[in-house]
Amino acid sequence: MKYGYFDDDKAEYVITRPDTPTSWSNYLGSTVYGAVITNNAGGYGFYKSGAQGRFMRLRFNSIPMDQPGRYFYLRDQEDGDFWSASWQPVGKPLDQYKSECRHGTAYTTITSEYKGIKSETKYYVPLGQNFEYWRLKVTNTSDKKRKIRVFSYCEFTNQWNTTQDQVNLQYSLFIVKGEKVGDNLLRYSIQDNLYIQHPEYEVGGAYMSEWVALIGTPMTGFDTSREAFIGTYGSYEHPKAVVDGACTNSEAFGDNSCGTVQGDLELNPGETKEIMLMLGIDDALAVGQKIVNEFGNFKRADEEFEKLVNAWHAKLGSYKAITPDEDINHTVNVWGLYNCLITFAWSRAASLVYNGERDGLGYRDSVQDILGVSAAIPEEAEERLVRMISGQCQNGGAIPVISKDFNAGHEKAPKPEEFRSDDCEWFFNAVPCYVAESGNFDFYNKVVPYADGGEATVYGHLKRALEFNLERMGADGLPCGLLADWNDCLKLGYHGESLFVAFQLRLGLTTYADISERLGKKDEAAWALKERDALDANIQKKCWDGKWFIWAVGEDGTVYGTKSIEEGQIYFNTQVWAVMSSAATAEQARICMESVKEKLATPYGLMLCAPPFVKTRSDIMSSVVFLPGIKENAGIFNHTQGWGVIAETMLGNGDRAYEYCKASIPAAYNDKAEIRQSEPYVVGQTTYSTFSKRPGNTRTSWLSGAGTWSYYAITQYMLGIKPQYDGLLIDPCIKHDWDGYTVERRWRKMNLHIEVKNPQHVCKGIEYLEVDGKRLDAAVIPVSQLHDGSKIVAYMGKDAKTFPVERV
Repeated sequence: MKYGYFDDDKAEYVITRPDTPTSWSNYLGSTVYGAVITNNAGGYGFYKSGAQGRFMRLRFNSIPMDQPGRYFYLRDQEDGDFWSASWQPVGKPLDQYKSECRHGTAYTTITSEYKGIKSETKYYVPLGQNFEYWRLKVTNTSDKKRKIRVFSYCEFTNQWNTTQDQVNLQYSLFIVKGEKVGDNLLRYSIQDNLYIQHPEYEVGGAYMSEWVALIGTPMTGFDTSREAFIGTYGSYEHPKAVVDGACTNSEAFGDNSCGTVQGDLELNPGETKEIMLMLGIDDALAVGQKIVNEFGNFKRADEEFEKLVNAWHAKLGSYKAITPDEDINHTVNVWGLYNCLITFAWSRAASLVYNGERDGLGYRDSVQDILGVSAAIPEEAEERLVRMISGQCQNGGAIPVISKDFNAGHEKAPKPEEFRSDDCEWFFNAVPCYVAESGNFDFYNKVVPYADGGEATVYGHLKRALEFNLERMGADGLPCGLLADWNDCLKLGYHGESLFVAFQLRLGLTTYADISERLGKKDEAAWALKERDALDANIQKKCWDGKWFIWAVGEDGTVYGTKSIEEGQIYFNTQVWAVMSSAATAEQARICMESVKEKLATPYGLMLCAPPFVKTRSDIMSSVVFLPGIKENAGIFNHTQGWGVIAETMLGNGDRAYEYCKASIPAAYNDKAEIRQSEPYVVGQTTYSTFSKRPGNTRTSWLSGAGTWSYYAITQYMLGIKPQYDGLLIDPCIKHDWDGYTVERRWRKMNLHIEVKNPQHVCKGIEYLEVDGKRLDAAVIPVSQLHDGSKIVAYMGKDAKTFPVERV
């Protein structure tokens, strides 16, 4: 079933049916003033933090879905009929009510048509501002004059701390005030006495405040009391004020507040009128009125919208591809990168599922997020990378969450039993990626503090990351899992051994040796390779189970992920990372990836493990609490799907890499959205596998490592445009029947046009390149041979040569 389509020319996804299986959402604003909005105008707003700064309410996991939100109600003053400018919350019958939602880059537009009235509402937050626009155009498409009364609605929180707002009601019900303070301006204040005493306080601290202004028509009524507008026994579907036909001009004084303004429109046949609601934070008179004076006109609002769109589209312009597969085009050209950028900004802090319990930057997730955005926003990527590196402690481990008030050099290190084994091993993916993208090799010499005091170069931080695991090895010479490796559900005991981290460590040692050689530190390179040789011997001694690599070794010596046990016999991560780290022999790589295909592949993606856990004790494998086929219990954990694609491309299996890519990318489900249910334009954290009763259902959209690894795998491994320290590698691995594709790639401030030709229909292998018309018998183009506007043609073929590359 199809609910919408991709409009890549406008960088929008268009929802043509409002009754989507789940709420399909988008993001507005920035990390300072942010918002989530759905295709039915549900959602909430927050300042700096989804947990500590949420000023607009949403009721999570409720029915009807995603309520309340940012609503306009329209009422026909002649017959009393009313509806909402978005299908919900009124929900008129869809044989009478037509709706379309366009989710764009940090804006959403919702149009509707009902009984001869067409409306268009556009929501966005201007760049760098702490307020939002709701722009409503109303058109009379009937043949008679119409009188339409418009009501806005949003529900403000009583306290910006979500726990205080929702739980501590003996306090939070008595601190809110709402009042009209100008002809078209409403003021909302929380703990207003503290503002009166200290007007210099920053909003969001001791005092919290919002404002609402109406532009384009006089305010003929208002309500700041939720109960007055909705009614004690009313609903969002039938709010009392709209049913009755007028607001009551209520001023909240305790209890709950709402943002409701009332305006009247008279429309001749064919006439269109526009009004605009502005909503922001801080005091209405001290701040809000000034913003309204500057931004409160349609010309300025148009200018701000154009600036917003241009800024986002410029980021998306870092990589554009035209391939034979439209689903890949949608993902690469718009939604894959946009998803990465939003995830980079918000980590795992604010969505329709994450409602504040994950405030701050989760360490390992945020380091990995660098991979998806380094080309689009290299400066911001470097800034984030430095911040994350400074979250490493002197012992080489990391603080699990980097809070917003994190102070590098002055933090207390976690207790020994609180460290996770994988945190800093992600450096060896993210740091070389950024350096190769930016060309800033001197970044390795940049001095960065440790979280708990002292400092080192980035290169020094890399060595401490390796030493952290080398100093914490188990009985079999493999890294200890500590509190957790990547899989938080695996409980090996502190001294149990993680093969996944062993493969990460191997990749890290290889990468460190390469960097050391380039820095002229041959002794360090020799040290790393010697440690790698020892690790390789231990892996081969203990970890090959005949057809796949084991999962892990418990503290008591129990081997997990082996054919001799009943549950969790095969673990996906150790198979693909055996290939990605080059720890597997050629034969082992072939066999273990065949086992992945046989035992873990489904039409909807690759399962994390199989069979599921039912009888295993929860103190060993806590994923047993999940139903079979969901999340870590033999579900399709989408964070890992890109790894499957990467592993197969490294083996030259383009057809299988394409198969795995298509099974998991959201766009491939656009015509069968009832299966996936979640948005077909962004990733979800988890998909139910064939062990469940609802295979293909996907949950927890937007904020997931799946976005980064999916985009990274497609752009750098399938399409094969992979920056190196000293040049650009062209090394695609594609479906054999592709004739080729083109890529527009921005790299080191150069705009490059790349055409890949595949006349012999191979999956992998470059015979030669042409750079600005000159033949180059190599796969890596030196930086010195490129300039802005360079044209590159890559010829794939069966006589491909093996070319040395810097960074695999």
